[in-house]
Amino acid sequence: MTQTAIEIAPNSALLVIDVQRGFDDPSFWGPRNNPAAEDNIAALMDAWRASGRPVVLVRHASRPGSVLAPDHPGHAFKDLVEERRYESLLITKTVNSAFYGTPDLAEWLTAGGIGQVVPVGIQTNMCVETTARMAGNLGYDVLVPLDATHTFDLAGPQGPGLTADELATATAVNLAGGGFARVVTTAEVLAAVQSAPAAP
Repeated sequence: MTQTAIEIAPNSALLVIDVQRGFDDPSFWGPRNNPAAEDNIAALMDAWRASGRPVVLVRHASRPGSVLAPDHPGHAFKDLVEERRYESLLITKTVNSAFYGTPDLAEWLTAGGIGQVVPVGIQTNMCVETTARMAGNLGYDVLVPLDATHTFDLAGPQGPGLTADELATATAVNLAGGGFARVVTTAEVLAAVQSAPAAP
């Protein structure tokens, strides 16, 4: 089946979700996938800035004891995000969806007349997928460059779990098959950004 050509709206919002230092702790999370995720996220952030499109930074604040807790060094953004913060909107959340954070993401998108979002970040099958599903439910045009996300192996209930790659595949199937989002690649998005001017 031929995929519809990607079009990036002039005010498309890049949602950079939970790219935090705490996710660099393998003793806490276990094996991960897609070592290229961070480079792809950085490339997308650079492309959005160069084209004048909005970037939203989302940060998870976990309960005390977690590597993502506000009082833990892991709560901080990874260097690739810190170096590209600029004037980005910062949303803090305590659950999986960026739409249940502070300030209110949907309200901000509506105020800016933004109808397209591009979620990237960590974890593929958790906060990225949940945010993408909710964005689809709310009527946004959602593009998910899966190779700009990563996740970790996860144990199943009373039995075998899934590897990070298997979970990423499941996310792609869930999002595309369920009609929540279009699953694309970073290269496809970058090419579309370069061919489509941003709003003046």
